[in-house]
Amino acid sequence: MPKILQLSPHVANLIAAGEVVERPASAVKELLENAVDAGASKVTIEIRDGGMTFLRVTDNGCGMSPEDARTAFLRHATSKLRTEEDLAAIGTMGFRGEALAAIASVSRIDLMTKTAGSLSGVKLHLEAGKITEEAEAGCPDGTTILVRDLFYNTPARMKFMKSDTVEGSRVAAAVQMQALAHPEVAFQFLRDGKQVLSTPGTGGLQAAMYCVYGRDCAKMVSVESRWEGYTLTGYVSLPTDARPSRSLQTFFVNDRPVKSKLLIAALEEAYRNQIMVGKFPACVLHLRLPASAVDVNVHPAKTEVKFLSEKAVFDCVHYGVLGALNKKPDRPAVQFKSTTTPQSPTPLKGAFTPQSPAVTAPIKGGPNPPVSTVTPQSASQTAPLKGEPRKEPFFRTMSAEEYKTFSAALQDAPQPKQPAAAAAARKIPKADNMPLREFVMLPQLHEDKPAPEPPQSAAQAAPPEGEPLVEQTALEMPPEAPWRMVGELYNTYILVEQGEDAFLIDKHAAHERILFEKLKANPEAISAQSLLSPIPVRLNPAAAGELLNNTALLEELGFEIEEFGENTLLLRQIPMDLSPDAAAEAVETLADDLLNGRRESKDTVRDTLLHTVACKAAIKAGWKNDEKELLAVAEAVMAREDLKYCPHGRPICVSLSKKQLEKQFKRS
Repeated sequence: MPKILQLSPHVANLIAAGEVVERPASAVKELLENAVDAGASKVTIEIRDGGMTFLRVTDNGCGMSPEDARTAFLRHATSKLRTEEDLAAIGTMGFRGEALAAIASVSRIDLMTKTAGSLSGVKLHLEAGKITEEAEAGCPDGTTILVRDLFYNTPARMKFMKSDTVEGSRVAAAVQMQALAHPEVAFQFLRDGKQVLSTPGTGGLQAAMYCVYGRDCAKMVSVESRWEGYTLTGYVSLPTDARPSRSLQTFFVNDRPVKSKLLIAALEEAYRNQIMVGKFPACVLHLRLPASAVDVNVHPAKTEVKFLSEKAVFDCVHYGVLGALNKKPDRPAVQFKSTTTPQSPTPLKGAFTPQSPAVTAPIKGGPNPPVSTVTPQSASQTAPLKGEPRKEPFFRTMSAEEYKTFSAALQDAPQPKQPAAAAAARKIPKADNMPLREFVMLPQLHEDKPAPEPPQSAAQAAPPEGEPLVEQTALEMPPEAPWRMVGELYNTYILVEQGEDAFLIDKHAAHERILFEKLKANPEAISAQSLLSPIPVRLNPAAAGELLNNTALLEELGFEIEEFGENTLLLRQIPMDLSPDAAAEAVETLADDLLNGRRESKDTVRDTLLHTVACKAAIKAGWKNDEKELLAVAEAVMAREDLKYCPHGRPICVSLSKKQLEKQFKRS
């Protein structure tokens, strides 16, 4: 067995730095917590090059004396703990005394600090954790720490750093988190000389949220509740404003940002049966409880906590959020789609139309013809302004003579010749030959689509003379097909009959799989459409930075993004098969996949993104689709045995045999 040796202080500090300082954002978090503990009411953060070469935090807190300044950079030196009993009730942000020592061991630091009432302050310069310079300095009350060349002496850690854009975005996320945790402190954040965040520090959480999230937080519901000595305050989103990911769920325990599956479960339990599947609520919630009821010393980064009574915490969050949602009626206003007025078709010669001069022009010297509208209106509503021509209503009654004239004009009008492909149009569209865009249905095309008219019988619709009588039904299949589509259930499942079996096809799952395989089969860039009006997408800093760091991958998927202010991206190009209405949500989901997805290969990431694109572009359950669209999906599923599961693993088709059905009716 090798001889056991004690590590040198320098190596021990480097190990501690690896636990506390993973990247510039980690250093910013620790320095901001120290500033808050020092009683600062204003903190300014400045970074350059993502925080790798320049990171400065200035606060107006209590400052340090020269002796304390020197001691602060020693390991486990802290002003917040004295005895072991203090560990049972930690009420400060930082307490271990590791942060400054860990940061100093992997960087070059300049410190200036001064206490209130002192004539002058002190300035220290450190290299790799060692004080190399000390001098008296004139400076304002408070502390300024400048960190340069982070990880300059640990190249093994340097290679794990991302681009300046990504690292800078993570620093911005850390600053935003502290701004939401401490709305009573005014935070100012400058990135490469540009101010990207400024909070007022008035103590109001909503004001801090507005600075961080913008207008997106205006419709959130206020939460205020108490439960067995626990207090819950903050804001949650309405069920109708749910997000495609959990990226905007923020929890604080005694003003400390934490990650807790317990708190997430309690929050989402309050939305059960009120929110769409696959959607998640957004929140900024502050949970305050006695310091002795929570252990914050269970994770090196202090982002995870352990509660003394998990049931009490769960109930406090669950019932607090549920009560807030019940007080706020969620009745969204009706949204009317903006539609362009279609051009009126050219009327047939002699046909009766509302705009026909023979009908609308008054007889010279005689009264205007009587007109009756379907919806009666008052004279003030229907009377035209002076000088304007009178507009005849579209719906009107006709006399017997007028109707005879109208009917005769229609019969005498020349009928347009049918193209040679008219017979082919009656056939079922082939999924393989059908353009992808042709059965990628957009939401606005299906919400108000009327149901197809029932088929006419031969007696009702007689063919022109000379043509053979061909009886067709709405669900007619070609004679060579061994199956037929019976119909659709609940606007979701396509019902198909084949021999002694019946099949139920999930139209969304099937179409999603078809799209995914088409997208994946094309190794080149996906066809894209440029947008006349770019779509703004507001994300959290980490998500925005991750997308900007993967622009090449996004271009392969048909997306073109552009940075537009802090945390906001502009979509200038989207995949051809994705509707503009779903583009913003798709990008947010892509960002979440990039942040949390697997990274062992580029193909894996691309498949994950293609899942999202296919899901957003596919027809949805509940939509009213054309019969041809349903037939195209059904034919693809029935023709291919490999279409079994959607990209998320849900089954596409389930079978029901005739024997199983007969057993239910006691016929076997």
